[in-house]
Amino acid sequence: MKISLRRGLFVSAVGVMALGLTACGSTSGNNSSASNTGNTSHSSGSQKTMTFRLADDQPATYPTVKGDEAFAKEVSQKTNGRIKIKVYPNAQLGAENSVIQQIQLGAIDFGRINAAPLADFDKKLGVLELPYLFKSTKQEWDVYNGKVGSDLLNSLTTAKMVGLTFYDSGQRNFYNSKHAVKTPAQLKGLKIRVQKSNMMVDLVNTLGGNATPMAYSEVFNALQSGVIDGAENNIPSYYTTNHYKVAKYLTLDHHTATPEILLASQKTWNKLSPADQKIVRQAAQDSQKVERTAWNALVQKALKAIKANGNVITNVDSATWQKAVQPLYKKYGSSYSSIIQQIKNTN
Repeated sequence: MKISLRRGLFVSAVGVMALGLTACGSTSGNNSSASNTGNTSHSSGSQKTMTFRLADDQPATYPTVKGDEAFAKEVSQKTNGRIKIKVYPNAQLGAENSVIQQIQLGAIDFGRINAAPLADFDKKLGVLELPYLFKSTKQEWDVYNGKVGSDLLNSLTTAKMVGLTFYDSGQRNFYNSKHAVKTPAQLKGLKIRVQKSNMMVDLVNTLGGNATPMAYSEVFNALQSGVIDGAENNIPSYYTTNHYKVAKYLTLDHHTATPEILLASQKTWNKLSPADQKIVRQAAQDSQKVERTAWNALVQKALKAIKANGNVITNVDSATWQKAVQPLYKKYGSSYSSIIQQIKNTN
């Protein structure tokens, strides 16, 4: 059974093609001359120069965009300016699902996309949405940067995309306005807001809470008025939405940690020489450190403010929570049994 945990809206194929045909490329001095692939190239002496576009839906100061920029900078440096990648933050090139489809068509060259919507195009990635998949942060990144992660990135070729590296998107945690929660039993009876996702509803209900699907924009008022008792999200979002002011009990259970993926269009990839492909892939892998460092700084900034507010932060024994959700693995994880076993074998 496929997990439904998606962001953004799908656009029709006609809409995607229209975007691809009208989107302007990043030529120097004359954007109107860009081809419908969104990239430009010209020869300078014996060397061919190329300019590509990279789409990200986050603000320019966000960790993933900092990673994008580091990636683009290294590619330019390593190719002596032959390959330039212009980063377009703030969803300038469209929402995530629109960008995915444009990347498949070659209308956008590179993108930073969350693994959840990508699982609609490559089912193997759905494994990364399972709860309590990793024993620790170390194991998580050993998986992403090891054989399992490489296999998952490579599987994107079936969807006309080339996976380059994983970026951090944080770990989601429960928080509530009633009391500290250290074990699943203490979640019992709490009304917890979740995304409109079958798996997330089942997760909260399996742990003993009362799952309450609700629009994200409604959560603060619902917490403040007592319509719901809690919600779940990563630490920076808990802070920036001010949910920490009305739900003072944070449980660091790390139930999901769906990563971001930096990827390329297969059409764009095929235009690169093997040597340039190697440079691009290495630059992407190197940019992961920049992105993760920026993400960690954001988490620490948020935690500092949360602690200053007097919030109660509770650490948990992850094994207890993992055991409690085993019924979900029977329901949602059966098609990923081989990958799950490989993850378990990663120390």
